[in-house]
Amino acid sequence: MFETDRPERDLERFFLPEIGKLQETGNPWGPYQLLDPNGVVVEPVRAYFAELQAVDSPATAIRSYGMDLLRWWRFLWALDVEWNHATRVDARDFTRWMRIADKPQRLHWRHRKAGYTAETAPKPKTSRKTAPGTPNAITGKASPGPKYSVKTRAHCETVLRTFYAFHLEEGTGPIINPFPLDRSRRGDRANAHHEPGQPFRQERAGRYRPKIPKRTPRRIPDEMFNALFAALRHNRDRALLAFWVSNGARAEEQLTSRQRDALAGQQLLGIVRKGTRAYQQLPCSTDAFVWLRLYQEEARRAGVPVGPNLPLWWALRRPWRPLGYDAARAMFNRANDLLGSNWTLHDLRHTASYRLARDPKMPLTDVQWVLGHAHLTTTQLYLPASQDEVIERVRAHHVRQAQQRERPPAPPAPGYNPDSMKNLFGSSW
Repeated sequence: MFETDRPERDLERFFLPEIGKLQETGNPWGPYQLLDPNGVVVEPVRAYFAELQAVDSPATAIRSYGMDLLRWWRFLWALDVEWNHATRVDARDFTRWMRIADKPQRLHWRHRKAGYTAETAPKPKTSRKTAPGTPNAITGKASPGPKYSVKTRAHCETVLRTFYAFHLEEGTGPIINPFPLDRSRRGDRANAHHEPGQPFRQERAGRYRPKIPKRTPRRIPDEMFNALFAALRHNRDRALLAFWVSNGARAEEQLTSRQRDALAGQQLLGIVRKGTRAYQQLPCSTDAFVWLRLYQEEARRAGVPVGPNLPLWWALRRPWRPLGYDAARAMFNRANDLLGSNWTLHDLRHTASYRLARDPKMPLTDVQWVLGHAHLTTTQLYLPASQDEVIERVRAHHVRQAQQRERPPAPPAPGYNPDSMKNLFGSSW
C-alpha cells in the first residue's frame, strides 16, 4: 500500500498523552535521558545525546533537544508507531498537528500530586489584563498564545531532521528520513549558483520547516525601565537589573558569576558565555556595583555563604541556594505584573545592545565583543532606530504636516494682482 492510500488520521480529535519524561540525571556523562512510559531509557535518543555531547553541545542544548524528541515520541506512542518505522506521512501529520492544535496544558506539581487531570485542574490565577496571544497595551508585544509558536515548530523540525539524519548515517534508523529537505534543495547543494559579491540566499532547510518572520530587537524605553527598576523590592534585584542593562550579558550568563568575578575597582564582572563556555570579563556601570555592594552587605548580615568560589547571586530565603534562571524570571515577572507589562529578561540584553550600538563613539566591533556575537551582521541589527523612536518621528511628521496646512499662504510677489491669483488658485489665496 502506498503512503497516500492510508486513511487520513483524525488529527482534530487527537490528544497528545503525557507519558514518558525527560529526566535530569546529574551525571556529566549523560546529563539527560528520555524515559518511556515504563521508565526504560530510550536507546536511540541516548545515542543521539552522546553525539550532541561529542560535538560540544552544552547540557542546556541537550535538554532543549530532548523536549522536542519527547514530544515526537509521545506522538508515536499515541499512534503505536515505532520510531524507525515512521514515514513522511507521520512526520507531515505531526507537523500539521503542531501548527493547528493547542499546546497541552501543563499541570502544576501540586495539582498533579492531588490527582487532578488537565480537564479537572483549577485554572491558575493570573494578573494579565490581556488574553493570551494578544499584544500588550504597554509594550506592544504579544503574550504567549495557546498555539505552538513558529520558533518552537521550526526548532522541533530541525531537531527531528538532524536526529534521523544521525541514525541514517549510522545505519541504525530508517532508510529514508521522515523529515526531508526542501524540494528546492534536493540533489543540489545550498547556493550552488551563487554569484560572487552577492549576498547568500536564506533557503529553507527542511520541507516542513515553517518560515520564521524577521523580528527587530525590542528595547525597553528609558521611562519604562525606570518604572521597572522602581517596582523592584530588593537590592539584589536592583543589582541584577543594573548589570543586565549595562553589560548586555544574557540572563543565564550573568547567573554564572562567582563572588571572585565582581571586580568593583576595575568595574568588571566575569561571566561564562552560553555557547562557547568561555570566561569573559565585561565592563559594567558604576551604579551596578553600588547596588551590588548594598546587596552583598545585606546578604552577609543574613548569613548567605561567603567565599570567592561560591556563586555571586543567591536566593533571599533559607535554605540558601544559588539563584537560578527560573527564580530570576519570576522576580522580573512580579515587577511586570505591577506595571501591566510583559517585558522579558532578554529585552534587557536588547536594551543594552541598542544603547551601545547607537553610541557614535562606540565602534561596532567593540559592541560585537561585548555581546559575544560570532558575526558582525548580528550586531548590526541594533543599528536601526527602535519601533518607539520611529513612531515618535512619524507622529512629529504628521504634526508638522498639519501645521503647514494651517499656515496662511505667502503673499504674491510684487507686480501680481491678488484678485487674479484668487481667480486662478481659489479662495486659499
